[in-house]
Amino acid sequence: MALTRRNFLESTTALAATAAQVSAQQGPRPNVLYIIMEDTGPQHSHYGEPLVKTPHLDRLASQGVSFTNAFCTAPVCSASRSALMSGRYQNNIGCHNHRTWEWHKQVLPAPARHVSDWFRDAGYYTVNVQPPKGKRQGQQGALGSGKVDLNFHHGGADKTAFFDGSDWKERKPGQPFFAHITIMETHKGPGWTIARKQPKSELVDPAQLKLASYYPDDPIVRDEYANYLDAMHLCDGYVGQLMKRLEDEGLADNTVVLLSSDHGPLFRGKQFLYDGGTRIPLIVRFPGRKDAGKVDKNLVSGIDIAPTLLGFAGIRPPAGAMQGQDVFGPNYRPRTHVFTARDRMDTSVDRMRAVRTPQFKYIRNYCPGTPYMQTNDYKEKNYPTWNLVKERGRKGVLNREQSLFAALEKPIEELYDVVADPDEVRNLAADPKYKSTLKDLRARVDAFVAENDQQVKFEDPIDIYRGYMGHLPEETA
Repeated sequence: MALTRRNFLESTTALAATAAQVSAQQGPRPNVLYIIMEDTGPQHSHYGEPLVKTPHLDRLASQGVSFTNAFCTAPVCSASRSALMSGRYQNNIGCHNHRTWEWHKQVLPAPARHVSDWFRDAGYYTVNVQPPKGKRQGQQGALGSGKVDLNFHHGGADKTAFFDGSDWKERKPGQPFFAHITIMETHKGPGWTIARKQPKSELVDPAQLKLASYYPDDPIVRDEYANYLDAMHLCDGYVGQLMKRLEDEGLADNTVVLLSSDHGPLFRGKQFLYDGGTRIPLIVRFPGRKDAGKVDKNLVSGIDIAPTLLGFAGIRPPAGAMQGQDVFGPNYRPRTHVFTARDRMDTSVDRMRAVRTPQFKYIRNYCPGTPYMQTNDYKEKNYPTWNLVKERGRKGVLNREQSLFAALEKPIEELYDVVADPDEVRNLAADPKYKSTLKDLRARVDAFVAENDQQVKFEDPIDIYRGYMGHLPEETA
């Protein structure tokens, strides 16, 4: 009989009150493979993107469950990954700034732990898939980038040692594995250049793109967006290679695969709380192809991914260890809303909090005098659209929708009907018709902040500069 989640969980017992444990098994425990495609939204063919070719992702979705309303908790890698790997909001554990400087990083507050620690205690071999040391250079595709990028340290002797090894082949005979792999070629940078080298017949035609209303219709914009979709197509092939490896090694029928992202892409997505920055793909394929082809429209938060991964192995952390929930667990309760948060990005200091329901998005801007497009070295060096919009904003040649993001200040509150206005360009916060909705969502953000922001603080700008540049100005002399 093929192993399924149901008959596996029936062979496990509840965890002890003080530590996650797995009882003696009546059958084999499944392997768990967690794939992160960096900086991607749900721009897959099966999610409805008409121009991109993603046959391997589409096949994975047809064999499993696709979630259409999954959201990360932060629109940038280190903060988001801190939540993904702990099951706790990044601001709740002091991991909210991108990036937390090494001299400020702390061990997670008990009982919170990195997801791999729970797997290891249950007898799993934990892996951060990457090439052997000495061969890690450039883009690695299906070999894995080895990226960890967390804003906290591990509690062991080696503060960065979150995993046991770099390949599941290193495990003991019969030992199940938990493997995490980052495919980085969708991250802005050299991977996009590699994507451009694919045959022209495989590339997206920029002229065919349908742009969101906040984009100026310019060749620079079209080229950048098309290049992102080309990178998605490139990485689809890497996912195919991973799935083939499981098949070739006889592991496909005993491995749960979860594929997602750390956060969304592009100029108004990454670093911001609009759906473009927070909505992520989420696909789960079970052994035995349980629920093959199912589409789940429930809201899922990034903090739900860690407990869901553990749930595949029947591991249940003690109460208080995680804020998320196993979306396949027996006590799962569908969410009515999800929270997202943005804090410092490199040297760009800001603070935003948001709540999203199936119909509405509310954003609180704690620094309304700071423009969305404040100086950000990373954005300015890597996103041509960012520079184009900023320049046209200075010249006053953007239309109403395009000019919103280039404004010199932000509204304190933003409210959008994301069903009627998926581009999030019609702010309803001042509309009397939405007074009750505004009041309700405002209260939800207030409660989220009261519960989770005790460790949130603005940093000394000298410390920020030293962290980003590696030194203070006078230290260069």
